[in-house]
Amino acid sequence: MLSAWAGALVPVFSDTSVSGTGHLELPPGTGYVLAANHTSFFDPVLLIGTLHRLGLRPAVLATAGLWRVPLLGRALTREGYVPVHRGSRRAPDALREAADALAAGRGVLVYPEGGLPRYRASHDRPPGRLKSGVVRLALSTGVPVIPVGHAGARRVSSGSRAKQLAGWATAPVRRPRVHVHIGPALRLDTSDHPLDDLESALAQAWASAVHALEDTPGTNGRRPPERH
Repeated sequence: MLSAWAGALVPVFSDTSVSGTGHLELPPGTGYVLAANHTSFFDPVLLIGTLHRLGLRPAVLATAGLWRVPLLGRALTREGYVPVHRGSRRAPDALREAADALAAGRGVLVYPEGGLPRYRASHDRPPGRLKSGVVRLALSTGVPVIPVGHAGARRVSSGSRAKQLAGWATAPVRRPRVHVHIGPALRLDTSDHPLDDLESALAQAWASAVHALEDTPGTNGRRPPERH
């Protein structure tokens, strides 16, 4: 239900295009990790909704505080999402639950930066340093990791609380352009430097999303990315 709502909201709040969807073609029943950069509060709607429109329903690792929101917590549980209790003794539970979802052949969406950036400007910045949890998850399960870079989400919502509220309120009129790029899958269990390799791959996926936004207006003779 949540993913369907997000899928309906993405085209309302943004003009989103997608590239690299062929990298999502994995053998049936294969668990996989989607590692995405995190830039704004629009990200969950953007990625869950975009993936829904591509026919994917991954479990999502999300901050445990969301489960305390009335009705939302139940919906998150029904969707099989995984609460992350940062800084507590329950923190390792998230990786165990994510591993169970992967073993069942389900995709898992992770934000390996671990939180939102602190700057307030609406422009994009490269992904920051990644936490090691996603690497430990991939190494323990042997599943592929697919980097997902996106750009433009901060045009929907960023800055102070007042600016974020104004951004959400005006986005349906402005419909800012956003791009999601899906990079090729990585096998971190065969890498000598898995965290470095994932950081490089996610940075490249993000750069591809930025370039797609820059190229879209004129397209320079190229076919525009698929739009959602």
